[in-house]
Amino acid sequence: MSEAAGVRDPRIPRDAMAGLAYFAVAFAAGFALGTVRVLVLIPRFGDPVAAVVLELPVMLTVCWVACRWLIARFDVPASFSPRLVMGGVAFATLMIAELGVSFFGFGRTPFAHLEQYRQLPALLGLAGQIAFAGFPIMQSAPRIRKEVG
Repeated sequence: MSEAAGVRDPRIPRDAMAGLAYFAVAFAAGFALGTVRVLVLIPRFGDPVAAVVLELPVMLTVCWVACRWLIARFDVPASFSPRLVMGGVAFATLMIAELGVSFFGFGRTPFAHLEQYRQLPALLGLAGQIAFAGFPIMQSAPRIRKEVG
C-alpha cells in the first residue's frame, strides 16, 4: 500500500493497521448479523443456540473474505509474526469492544459480561472469534511452512 495515498500512518505497522481494519469489518458484520439473530432468528426458532449455529457460518465467511482482502490491501507479509499481529490486534480490539458494548449498551458489569461465557451460545461465539483471530495465519499457512521447512 502506498503511503503517498495517505491511507496509512507510517508510525503504525501495516500488520497492526490491518488488524484494526479487520476488527472494524468483523464488528460491523457482527453487529448487523447479531441484530438479525436477536430480532428474527431467536423468535423464529425459539432457541439461541440454533440462531448462533445459523449465524456463525455466515459470520466466519464474511471474516474469511475480509481477511484475505485486507491482507492484500495492507500488503501484510505472509510470514508468521505479521499475521499473528494482525489476528491478535483484531481479536484484542474485538474483545474490548464487546466488553464496552456489554457495559455501556446493556449495563452489565465486566464480571456479568464474562459470566455469559458459561452459556453455549456465547461459547460458540467465542470459538468463532478465536477462528477469526487465526484466519490471517491460516491464509498464509502454505507460505509459512515453506519458509520454515
